[in-house]
Amino acid sequence: MKKLFLILSIITIISLPAICSQYEIHSPQKYSGGFNTSEKERILFIMDFSNSMTEPLEGSRKVDLMLKTMKEILPKINPDTWVGLRIYGHKMGFTPMEACRASTLASPIMKSGSEGIEQALLKTKPRGMTPITYSLKQAIKYDFMGFKGKKHIILLTDGGENCDESPCKFVMNLIRVRRDVTIDVIAFNIKDSDDLEQLECTALVTSGKFYNAQTAAELMNGFNKSIEGARKNVEAKIIMH
Repeated sequence: MKKLFLILSIITIISLPAICSQYEIHSPQKYSGGFNTSEKERILFIMDFSNSMTEPLEGSRKVDLMLKTMKEILPKINPDTWVGLRIYGHKMGFTPMEACRASTLASPIMKSGSEGIEQALLKTKPRGMTPITYSLKQAIKYDFMGFKGKKHIILLTDGGENCDESPCKFVMNLIRVRRDVTIDVIAFNIKDSDDLEQLECTALVTSGKFYNAQTAAELMNGFNKSIEGARKNVEAKIIMH
């Protein structure tokens, strides 16, 4: 698998890791041709409930650390914010195809949606595979339907795509036709370098943030920073190495 490298021209003092693509990184903040910039940002959490989330970390299961973190951060979200939840990997299915379509909008994007998100999370158990790309496709096509303005996805996963798709390739094609979606990715306790590069690409191509969270504390930090929504303006071009 080809390694991904990113060549950056940085406006502000910031260092971004390397990824690969032939496309440019687009900044939703600077783009006004495709949506009403006066509209408020909509936030959608996409959360991993694949079987690997039952693995132990720091004396707990990874899923329990995720739930604990969400319980702490959800009350911090401004009640005027429109927020929702999509989950994936929560079903096994009778075939690999069914398992790779296990992605559900568990709590629709709505104003003051934090309580609904917490209730949905507590009802969900980790079981299946990791259909990241399919989840992103469903979220962008259906979950944000009818909404103008910025769409902000916060994706948590503890592994790479395992349903024969590439989230990196998907977002490269996505930015050709629309630039109103930003994806922050929190890679939770992932060791595989190829998986990390794919996820890093998924975030940075959309001008999102990438967090490599190996501990519960780093997980909390990633969620907090994503919710803050602080963006740094970066001009970048990506080329094949």
